Amino acid sequence: MSNTPVVTRFAPSPTGTLHIGSARTALFNWLFARRHGGQFLLRVEDTDKERSTEASTQAIYRGLAWLGLDYDGQPVSQAANAARHAEVAAQMLAAGHAYKCFATPEEIAAFREAAQAEKRSTLFRSPWRDAEEADYPEAPYVVRLKAPREGQTVIKDQVQGDVVIRNDQLDDMVLLRSDGSPVYMLAVVVDDYDMGVTHVIRGDDHLNNAARQIQIYRAMGWELPTYAHIPLIHGPDGKKMSKRHGATGVEEYQALGYSAAGMRNYLARLGWSHGDDEFFTDSQAQSWFDLEHIGKSPARFDFKKLANISGQHIAQTDDAALLHELEGYLVATDAAPLNDAQKSLFLSGAYCVKERAKTMAELFEKSVFMFQSRPLDREEKAVKALDSVSIGILNELTPQLRNAIWTREDLEGLVERLALSHETKMGKLAAPLRAALSGRVTSPSVFDMMLVLGRDETIARLTDIS
Repeated sequence: MSNTPVVTRFAPSPTGTLHIGSARTALFNWLFARRHGGQFLLRVEDTDKERSTEASTQAIYRGLAWLGLDYDGQPVSQAANAARHAEVAAQMLAAGHAYKCFATPEEIAAFREAAQAEKRSTLFRSPWRDAEEADYPEAPYVVRLKAPREGQTVIKDQVQGDVVIRNDQLDDMVLLRSDGSPVYMLAVVVDDYDMGVTHVIRGDDHLNNAARQIQIYRAMGWELPTYAHIPLIHGPDGKKMSKRHGATGVEEYQALGYSAAGMRNYLARLGWSHGDDEFFTDSQAQSWFDLEHIGKSPARFDFKKLANISGQHIAQTDDAALLHELEGYLVATDAAPLNDAQKSLFLSGAYCVKERAKTMAELFEKSVFMFQSRPLDREEKAVKALDSVSIGILNELTPQLRNAIWTREDLEGLVERLALSHETKMGKLAAPLRAALSGRVTSPSVFDMMLVLGRDETIARLTDIS
């Protein structure tokens, strides 16, 4: 398949939110396709009519959009292709690679119950496998795959290596139910073939499915895709990632404020490596990503590492792009949107808040001084910092600021001279000045805040405390 253009796919089931493990699977498929100049396709596997919902489908779209994983073409609905799936089953039936099975659910259940009691294999062997059509009853039937019973099936996996499964361990799986509807296992193979998928990159919980799906490829004479089954993500305790470890849905991570670029970086590194590189850009990941360096063992999710990587990306993100992501975070948390004036202030002041923020939540908190309206809503500690002595000193600063040259150097000199005149250090004035300008006891440098707010707003906020 080396000369065939690479086509990967992400095929989630719309039965809930987009899980963080599924997001990593999508990321790996996206990176591999982009590295090879191929296509990354999206297929919504909505054949489970009882559990599939439109709300979950939309959650998948939103999650992929936030992560920045752009897919090629339009999403494919697996359920919409049911007629095509049934057509392939009919072709297999006509070619003798499948057969009609008239065994009733009650007969199959009785067989398995007896097998369990006698401690023998519960693998159902249909008595209709080699029956003559003349012996068919007028009764409902399912269509089963006539799987080989001798030899072995080898899954040549790019991550797990060669996985060998004895064919006598595989049953004749159902292809079409008694109502004529196709099953998931058939639909996956037909859709992958029709979409031209060359590489199936998915969780290793699908590894056993591959052995059965290979039988369909062979029955139809279709070329096999390249398989790569990646280990699942575990929590810090080594157990499968679940709610007890914290957030599991992609949209939860957006609401927690993690950078989308940081999330891509961290998820890429979670189970795949490029030497000792921990921090990298999308372009680097796309040029480096390969299947050979995906580990065989489950990766452990580390929230501290995620926060660290997220912070590094926030620090290096273009200010306009950072504002866009911050606005998305506010939407995700149902917070009030920024107005044009607030956006303008953020663009002028992003330089002084993004260096140490690990999440959008922290970035917003550090930026609060830009977004507040007068009079400021000051936290309790800030109110305590503004005692009568401090207010008196700051009242002396206010008129001096009216004629000051509005540069960092001149503002620092002005405050330092004021401190000296009161026989104190400039640091002693920083706390009340910070409280006056931001309403907080922690904030960016007071001089950065003054530069960002500008002369008029700075003086107005100082005047408010007098």
